[in-house]
Amino acid sequence: MTRILITGGDVISATGSQRNDLLIDGEEIAALGAPGFFDDVKSTCDRVLDARGKYVLPGGVDVHTHMELPFGGTAASDTFETGTIAAAFGGTTSIVDFAVQRTGEDVHDGLAAWHLKADGNCAIDYGFHQIIGGVDDAALKAMADLTNNEGVTSFKLFMAYPGVFYSDDGQILRAMQTAADLGATIMMHAENGPAIDVLVAQALERGETDPRYHSLTRPVEMEEEATHRAIMLAKVANCPLYIVHVSAREAVETIARARGMGANVFAETCPQYLYLSLEEHLSRPGFEGAAYVCSTPLRSRAEGHQDSLWQALRTNDLSVVSTDHCPFCMKDQKELGLGNFSKIPNGIGSVEHRMDLLYQGVVTGEIGLARWVELASTTPARMFGLYPKKGVIAAGSDADIVIYDPKGTTDISVKTHHMNMDHSAYEGIHVDGRVETVLSRGRVVIENKTFTGAVGHGKFLPRGLSQYLL
Repeated sequence: MTRILITGGDVISATGSQRNDLLIDGEEIAALGAPGFFDDVKSTCDRVLDARGKYVLPGGVDVHTHMELPFGGTAASDTFETGTIAAAFGGTTSIVDFAVQRTGEDVHDGLAAWHLKADGNCAIDYGFHQIIGGVDDAALKAMADLTNNEGVTSFKLFMAYPGVFYSDDGQILRAMQTAADLGATIMMHAENGPAIDVLVAQALERGETDPRYHSLTRPVEMEEEATHRAIMLAKVANCPLYIVHVSAREAVETIARARGMGANVFAETCPQYLYLSLEEHLSRPGFEGAAYVCSTPLRSRAEGHQDSLWQALRTNDLSVVSTDHCPFCMKDQKELGLGNFSKIPNGIGSVEHRMDLLYQGVVTGEIGLARWVELASTTPARMFGLYPKKGVIAAGSDADIVIYDPKGTTDISVKTHHMNMDHSAYEGIHVDGRVETVLSRGRVVIENKTFTGAVGHGKFLPRGLSQYLL
C-alpha cells in the first residue's frame, strides 16, 4: 500500500483550522499529528507533500449532478468520465448523481441504466439518488428495496415538468409517507409546473421568445408556493425534506420559517444563483442568454435574491452548496431553443468550479473557512449518508484530500476548463485561490494542473440514511 505524508498545512474542518501533518496509508487517513509528529516515519513514506502556506481540506462532495441526463431531445454533454475528471480538477472527490425513472418505467431499470453508465467510467467516487417520476404501488415498493438493499436512500420528486417527471400532491404525499417509514429523505424540485406551463404558453403566444422569458415565466411565486406546499406535505407525512436548487429569496424565507419551528427541512443552493442574474446574464442580447437557462431560473439581482442566498448560507437556512451540474453545448443543444425559449435544454455546467466559487465567498467575507468546508464537504456527506468516510479529515476516513493554495489564482474560462462544453457560464470570473493537489482514496489524481488519476478508479458509494436530521 502507498503511504503518503502531507506536512505543514492548515487542516480545515467544519469546526475550524489547525496546523497538522497528515499520514495516509493506502486508501485511508491513518492519523493526524502536530507538525513534525511523523518525522520518524517520513523515510518510510512513498511520497511527502509539502503543504506549507496551503489549506488541507476534505475533498468536495457534490450531491447534485446530472451526467448524461436525457433532456429535451438531447442529453447532458458530460459523460461520467468527462464530468468526474472535471470534478477532480475542481477539488470535488465524490458526486451523487440521479438515476431516472419516468412515468411508466420501472424504478429498478432506471437504477440499472445509471449503474451501466457509470461503472468503470468514473475518476472519483460516486453514488446515486433515485428520481421517482411515476409514483405508483410498484415505485413505492421499489423505494424500500433501494433503501434497504441498494444503498440508495434519497428520492427526488418533481412538482414541475408535467408529462415527464411531475407528481401531483397525492402522489407526493404517498412517496413521503413511504420515505418516512424507511427513514429515507425526499428531495424536491419545488416549482408549480402546471401554472408555469400556462405562463409559458401565454408568453409564446405574445411572441416573447427570447431566453430571458425562461425566468419571467417561472416567477418567484411559483417557487415560493411550491416550496411551502412541499413543506406542508412533508409535515403531514413526518418526512425529512430537502429542497434542491433554491434560487428565490421568498423560498428561502419559507424554508427558514419551517426550520425555525423545528422541522426536518433542509435546502441547497448552487453557484449560479450566487453569482449569476437575470439582468446580467439571462438577458444578454440575441441568443446569448441561452447559456444561462436552468431551472429554477436565475433571479433578479435588483430584487436582492443573491444577497439573501449568501445570508442563508451563513445562518444555515441553506445547508449545502451543490451544482445541479447539467451541461449542454450552445451548438446543436442550447440552439434547439432558437426562437422558442421553452425548447432550450435546462442546465449549467458547474462541477469543476463549485469549490473555487464558494471559496471566493471566503475571500469577500460572505462566509468563513470552516463554513466553506462545511457547505461543500461535511454537511453534504452527513446529509446523504456518506459521513465519516467522506467529508472529513479524520483517522479512518477515506483519504479524499485537497491541498488548496490561497495565494494562487483561478481564472475561469472555456479555454481552460475540463467540462465537455463549448462555453462557460462563468467566463472571466477571477478567483483568489487555486486547487493545487487532489487525492482520491489516497491516490493523487490532480497535480501540477494535470490529471494523474485513472478512469475507473471511482467506486460506487452505497449510502446510509441521513446523519443530519434534527
